[in-house]
Amino acid sequence: MNPTRKLHDLGQSIWLDNITRGMLNDGTLAKYIADYNVTGLTSNPSIFDKAISGGTDYDEAIAKLIADGSEGEELFFELALQDLTRAADLFKPAHEASRGVDGFVSLEVSPLLADETHATIDSAVALHAKGRRDNLFIKIPGTPAGIPAIEESVYRGVPINVTLLFSREQYLAAAEAWMRGIERRIAEGKSPNVESVASIFVSRWDVAVADKVPVELKDRLGIAIGQRSYKAYVELRESERWKKLIAAGAHPQRLLWASTGTKDPKASDTLYIAALAAPDTINTMPDKTLLAFADHGKLGAPMAKDGGDCEKVIAQFKAAGIDDAELAGKLQRDGAAAFVKSWNDLLKRIAQKRSSVAEAAGKGARA
Repeated sequence: MNPTRKLHDLGQSIWLDNITRGMLNDGTLAKYIADYNVTGLTSNPSIFDKAISGGTDYDEAIAKLIADGSEGEELFFELALQDLTRAADLFKPAHEASRGVDGFVSLEVSPLLADETHATIDSAVALHAKGRRDNLFIKIPGTPAGIPAIEESVYRGVPINVTLLFSREQYLAAAEAWMRGIERRIAEGKSPNVESVASIFVSRWDVAVADKVPVELKDRLGIAIGQRSYKAYVELRESERWKKLIAAGAHPQRLLWASTGTKDPKASDTLYIAALAAPDTINTMPDKTLLAFADHGKLGAPMAKDGGDCEKVIAQFKAAGIDDAELAGKLQRDGAAAFVKSWNDLLKRIAQKRSSVAEAAGKGARA
C-alpha cells in the first residue's frame, strides 16, 4: 500500500505546503490529490513570492489587474485568491466527504497587521467573504495580538488556521481562543460549526539549536515539542468543556504540523512525517517531502497519547542550556518578523512584475 495511503488511513490528513499557478495549470495538484491522498494545502508569503517570481505564469493576470486599477496588497490578494479558489474547488470532494472537516486551502492576512488586533479581524472577515469558498481558511498568527483576533474571527464565523505556534502553551492559548469564539456563538444561538486548525511549527526548533547541543540531541527537540503538544491536544479533546462544544454540534479544532520538511541533510528526508503520525491531525508538507514519503516512507506506531519520552528529551536540552519556553517565544517573534520580510519581498516582486508587464504592454501597443 502507498505510504501516503497508510498515513491517510491512520486518520492524519496530508496537506501540501505549496501552491503555484503552474501546478494548477499542468495538473500537478490534481495528481497529488489522486495519487498521494492530498486533501488540502497551506500557503504563505514566501510560497507566493517564489511562485510569482518563478516565471511568466502570472503575467497575464497581473496585466489584467493593472488595467483594472489594482496594485500592491490588493493586487496580491486578487492573484492569491485566483489560485486558492481553483485549489479549493479541487478539494471540494474531500471537503464534502469529510462533512466540512477537511479539504481546506489557507490564505494569510497581511503580516504587517500582526500587532493590530482589530485590523486583523477586519481583514480576516473581508478576505473570507471575498474568497466565496466554505473551504478557505484565513491564517492568523497565534501571537499575543493575534489571540483575541482569532476568538473574534471565529465568533464572526470565519474559519481560521492559527499559524506560528511553537509550543504547548502557545497551542493551548489558540485552542482557548477557538473555544471562546464557539461558546459565544452557542450562547447567541448561532451555529457552533466554525472550522479551525492550530499549526505547530516543528523543524525550526531543530534549526535553532543545531549548533548549540551535542550531536546525540540533534533533530530531536522539534519532535519532543510536538509530542508534548499532542499530549495537551489529546487531553483537551477529552475535557468536559471540549465535549460540550462537540455535543452542541461543533467540529473539533484540529492540530496541524507545519514546517515538516527536513532541514538537516544528514537526517531522514521523512523524519517529521513518520515521527508525527497521529490520528485526528494534519501534516502539511512541501512537495519534496511529500514525494519522498510517497516513495520510501515508513510508518511505525502512531504518536503516544501520553507524550512518550518528550519530557525526558526536553530535560536533556535544558541540561544542555536550552530554555524551551524562552526559545518558543523567540521562534514566534522571529517567525512573525520573517513573514513581514517575506511580505515586503513579495510586494516588491509584484511591483517589479507590474512594471515589466506594463512595459511589455506598452511596447506591444507601439509596435
